[in-house]
Formats: sequence, C-alpha cells, structure tokens
Amino acid sequence: MLYLWLKMIHIISSTILFGTGIGTACTMLWAHLTRDKNIIAPTARYVVFADWIFTTSSGIIQPITGFWMVSLAGYSMSAFWIWGAFAGYLISAFCWFPVVYLQMKMRDFAVHAVENNAALPLIYYRYFKYWFCLGLPAFISLMIVFYLMTFKPATFF
Repeated sequence: MLYLWLKMIHIISSTILFGTGIGTACTMLWAHLTRDKNIIAPTARYVVFADWIFTTSSGIIQPITGFWMVSLAGYSMSAFWIWGAFAGYLISAFCWFPVVYLQMKMRDFAVHAVENNAALPLIYYRYFKYWFCLGLPAFISLMIVFYLMTFKPATFF
C-alpha cells in the first residue's frame, strides 16, 4: 500500500513539475513577445514565484519518491531506465537552476525599467535567449524521463 501512495505522490508531483514548467515558460514567452515592460514585469514576478513554490517542491519530491519506490519494488539500481531517468532528471535540473537565476534577473530588469520609466536593457534580451535555450534541453530531457519511467526499457533503442 505504501508503494501505491508513493506512486500517486510521484505522479502528482511530476505533473506539477512538468505542468508548471510548461505553463510558466509559455507565460514568460508570451510576455516577452509583447516587448512591453509593463506586461513583462508582473509576469516575471509571477513566473519566479510559481517556479519557486511549485517546481522546487515537486523537484525535491520526485527523487525521494522515485528512489523509495525503486527500493520498495526491488528494482536493480543498475537498470538502464533508472539511470537514464536519473540522468535526464539531472540534465533538466542543471538547466533549471540557471533558468531560475535568469528569470529573477529578467524580473529585476523589467521592474527597474517600469519604476524608472526606462527601456528594457539589452542584457534582458540576452538573458532571455539564454533562458529559452536552456529550456529546450530541460523539456526534452523530461520527455525522455517520462518515456523511460513509463516503458522501463532495458536499452534506449
């Protein structure tokens, strides 16, 4: 019974992790495309807040419940799908940490521009490009993690 509860928590937290990631990315992209600092500033505030609350908590829960379930189910820790899922999760996490930093900086640049009735600085646009480029491997790696966890293949191909 513990395994099923852990599985439910794991699935819900993965849904929150992935859903919040896609939702905040779409929201941030939409705001950026307006090029309006008055839209970007409050949107970036929301995105940073949502990522810290939802993505951080679910990102902590995922490996805990995952490894706990692997242990309870008696899977070998040397199984390809476990190592592949863990590697994909780490790739996503290592992309996410700088993404959050960039989001906070972009938020600060936008808020400063609004408060001082100034244009967004050029570095804001450079940080957005970095943010976007880091989001792609994070998204792809999580899709691979979902594949590995669903099908549990012995090899990738």
